Amino acid sequence: MATNRTAHTVWEGELLKGSGTVTFDSSGIGDYPVSWPSRAEQANGKTSPEELIAGAHSSCFSMALSHGLTGAGTPPTRLETRAEVTFQPGEGITGIHLTVRGEVPGLDEDGFVAAAEDAKKNCPVSQALTGTTITLSAELA
Repeated sequence: MATNRTAHTVWEGELLKGSGTVTFDSSGIGDYPVSWPSRAEQANGKTSPEELIAGAHSSCFSMALSHGLTGAGTPPTRLETRAEVTFQPGEGITGIHLTVRGEVPGLDEDGFVAAAEDAKKNCPVSQALTGTTITLSAELA
């Protein structure tokens, strides 16, 4: 069964001086302010499209890695994933770096790295972002 999730943004004003609010409709988890300075300079309590992508990517990757490890007979105890999305004004998103640290009983470092590489390649968010260079660092705790 397919699922749809929605969010919407209301933007007011021009790019450099304006601002907006992103609302997560499907989950109802809240409204979050967004602005050009929060995207291109310091966050200052506001989010950005890149931070939202980082959240989506880190959670999707963690789910894919957990699924792959479990399917291979080595379910993880814990996975901690960080996604760093780099935005360069005038160029756009120039890369994403995933860092994962895992606790996986019965699995060696090489097996964990291989599973992480597979998850990076096959998680739906990675596949949606194929036009962006995605790199990975993976290690066992």
